[in-house]
This record gives sequence, structure tokens and C-alpha cells, in this order.
Amino acid sequence: MAAQFLLNLFIALLWVLLKDEDVLRWQTIVVGFIVGSVIIYMMRRFFGGRFYLHRFLSIIKLILIFISETIQSTIVVIKHIITPKINIEPGIFSYKTILHSEWEVTTLALLLTLTPGSVVMEVNEEGNVFYIHAMDINRYKSDLEKSLKTFEKAIMEVTR
Repeated sequence: MAAQFLLNLFIALLWVLLKDEDVLRWQTIVVGFIVGSVIIYMMRRFFGGRFYLHRFLSIIKLILIFISETIQSTIVVIKHIITPKINIEPGIFSYKTILHSEWEVTTLALLLTLTPGSVVMEVNEEGNVFYIHAMDINRYKSDLEKSLKTFEKAIMEVTR
């Protein structure tokens, strides 16, 4: 992936030199970088690995998923706050994750804790089971598990 990025920078530099402008403009560099990205994408099978911008796009996707889950959870929590009678059953449940590395497990725990309505209380020593406190376990446990699976898939796209 580093070779792809360096080649892209080299193509961008060639683009700037071939444009032969009197003043160096950032637009020319950006256009050269985009042209280089397209060329490298078309030649990606010769590099033997994934296209290097794939990881960047996966990070953007993970951020968008997190924003979406945060907004949905916030709406649910606000509905509970606004209702005059509190009708929730808080509880704790365990969730076995398919993630392996410490970075992946930590990221999943942080993303879930940052979404309103749930908190990761503990992770076992092996790092594959979360103990999660949910604001309303009867209604939203399945939604939380769905969110966890979505986060896991997005994290694996970024790290693997």
C-alpha cells in the first residue's frame, strides 16, 4: 500500500511538471493526485494487494455508520426522557464478538459506549466477550446486537 501511495505522489508530481505553470497551484496538485489515483486504481491488480484508498473509504464508512447509530440512539433516549412515565427495564447482557485484536475490541467498545443508551461495563480477559448495560434491555437488546454486528463488520473492513 505504501508503494501505491508513493507512486500516486510521483504521478501527481509529474502532472504538476507537465502542466508547466508559472506558479504552483494547489488545484493542480489535487487534480494530479486524483489522476494518479485513477491510474493506480486501474492498475491495482499488478500490485498484488488492495487499492490503498480502500482503507480510507472504509474509515469514512465507519464514521458515517457511527454518526447514524448515534442519531438513532439519541432519538430513542430523547423519547424516553420526554415521556412523563418512565417505562424502562435497564439490564446487563453479554455479547461475544468476532473481533480479535486489541485495537478492534477497543474501538468496538468505545463506539458502543459513545452511542447513547448503552455502556460497555467490562470486557473479559480474552477480549472476546463484552458485558453491556442497556437502558431498556427488553425493547432494545436486539437493536444493540444489530448495531454491534454493523460496527464489527465496518471495523473489520478498516483493519483487515
